Amino acid sequence: MRIGLIRMRYTPYGGAEVFMARFVDELLRLGHTVDVFAADWQEKKGVAVHRVKTWGPSFLRPLVFAANAAKAVERVRPDVVISLERTACQDIYRAGDGVHKEWLLQRKKAAQGLTAGLKGVLTGLNPLRGFNPLHAVLLNLEKRLFSDKRLKKVVANSNRVKQEIIRHYGLPEKKICVIYNGINADEFAGRVAAADRAGVRKELSVSEDECLLLFIGSGFERKGLVYLIRALKPLMEAGKKPRLLVVGKGRAAGYLKEAEALGVADRVIFKGAVKDAARFYAAADIFVLPSIYEPFSNACLEAMAAGLPVVTSRINGASEIITEPVNGAVIEEPADHLEIAKKIAFFLDGQKRKLSGEAARRTAFEYTIEKNVSEFLRLIV
Repeated sequence: MRIGLIRMRYTPYGGAEVFMARFVDELLRLGHTVDVFAADWQEKKGVAVHRVKTWGPSFLRPLVFAANAAKAVERVRPDVVISLERTACQDIYRAGDGVHKEWLLQRKKAAQGLTAGLKGVLTGLNPLRGFNPLHAVLLNLEKRLFSDKRLKKVVANSNRVKQEIIRHYGLPEKKICVIYNGINADEFAGRVAAADRAGVRKELSVSEDECLLLFIGSGFERKGLVYLIRALKPLMEAGKKPRLLVVGKGRAAGYLKEAEALGVADRVIFKGAVKDAARFYAAADIFVLPSIYEPFSNACLEAMAAGLPVVTSRINGASEIITEPVNGAVIEEPADHLEIAKKIAFFLDGQKRKLSGEAARRTAFEYTIEKNVSEFLRLIV
């Protein structure tokens, strides 16, 4: 079968892009022909990459891309088209980025809880910085997408996203299928080795008897990093002294300033964006992601495969596969740093952490990329 996939561009740090790369690999393994429609994508043997032009100011590029992607798809005519973007030329839309209208609501709610000083630094959550026309473009594309007559199915990567689509756009429930993310679990489970753990901890100057919390994600505002940093203070006051490793693309200055104001700056390590996250899972003890909006975090699934208990927010679709406290914990309100601290504290007990990590790994092995692609193909045929 000739399958077309649409995504504007590739980045090794984006969850949707990393998912699509795994998705492509599995399609090729099964013998399918793959066409990728993108403005920028990595070349791969066996994949025909069709360059889709986009231009203009940043807020117009999604609109230009959507128009040109439709023309490219019409020229190539794959048997089926799966889009990971807000386009109007697909048979199946994978809503891996969630619902933009819902994200704006959650962002506004989160901004109300920030101090005036912090809003000035964390501009992504500052409602006072002026209207960004990109939001109007994305909302327009989103509305058009869900009313497109060609659209046969929508794949949500969590039940939460499914309900958001129904609530905001009135799409019939029967048209939406929930397929959780899939990973190559062996890739992460196999990397949890003593050598990796010791090497990374030495590199970070973290001793073996220190509990290392891990945060991985690009877009620190949306991922709730400020609330995790705030959670360190009550843990310290309770005599707990975990370290926090932050991995991902984002501006660290405002968060370091917040950590300094709280007196926990010496407990936080910023590593920046990396291409090989597996080695950091190996070095960590607990994975924490208190996102203010998250359709379904790949990083949570990867952390579970690496044997880490996961502490994340209810608004993260990955929380739907967490059974508390068996394989992790769920935060009801990501802005509540005391709740985050309490959830983390449970896993500071080594034995509880070990048992939960083992359960987390078993859970992750239920959500493979092979299973994900199989469920997609059942929608097509």
